[in-house]
Amino acid sequence: MEKMRNHKDKELKDLAHNMESMRAKMQIEIDSLKLIIITKEGIILKLETTIIELRVTIVKFVDIETQLSEALAREVDNHAARESLQKELENATDYILELEEKVYKANKTSLELLKQLKDAEVEIETLKQYIIDLKQRIAVYIPVKEDAIDKKLAEFINNYPERSKLKIMFMRESEGVYQFGTKRVAVKVEKDNIKIRVGGGYLSIDEFLDQYTPVELEKLERKDPLKRFSEKVAIQKTIVNAGVRESSPVARSPGR
Repeated sequence: MEKMRNHKDKELKDLAHNMESMRAKMQIEIDSLKLIIITKEGIILKLETTIIELRVTIVKFVDIETQLSEALAREVDNHAARESLQKELENATDYILELEEKVYKANKTSLELLKQLKDAEVEIETLKQYIIDLKQRIAVYIPVKEDAIDKKLAEFINNYPERSKLKIMFMRESEGVYQFGTKRVAVKVEKDNIKIRVGGGYLSIDEFLDQYTPVELEKLERKDPLKRFSEKVAIQKTIVNAGVRESSPVARSPGR
């Protein structure tokens, strides 16, 4: 009997060791994917900045073209400067053609950058989903041997039929005390059922997960770096658009 117990303990230790090794490998892969996401975010920010600079350049070109057109229109009324005006008109025409060529190239570059940005966003979403899938695959809870509550909680988690719903895990602090996302909770086992203290009473673990998992996921989403990056880009676009309106030909022309 003692030999069987020792053999069983050895199997449990080996299983725990293997699970810990698998968890470490998965964590390394997750960290690597997060690094890729951060790199992609930097690329997206650079692409957004380049697009903004190109759009500002286009506005400047349009502003110059408008000013030249107005100058030429005023010179037409001056008969004494007709010959000089004709020469300026030819030069201005060449300059406008060059500007139109630059605007065409800038628009073409903007379209290419927007396509690259869209591809990068799709790739980031794919990587985020892959990380979520990895986290779900390694969601195996190894209990503390001497802790009956922790063993019961591990049994519930490891046999949960819908593992995809376990997006927030319980982190043990001490016997009967756990961290669930940003929430610190007390857990007990009563008549073979897991109860979690909320306010002045207790909820079953199923009720607790249904009620507080969406809340903690929402808090986690507010801390998501990709969402903060998207908000930063949106603010940057707003500032640039405001700057473009201020530097537009209509706003700057003294004759309007």
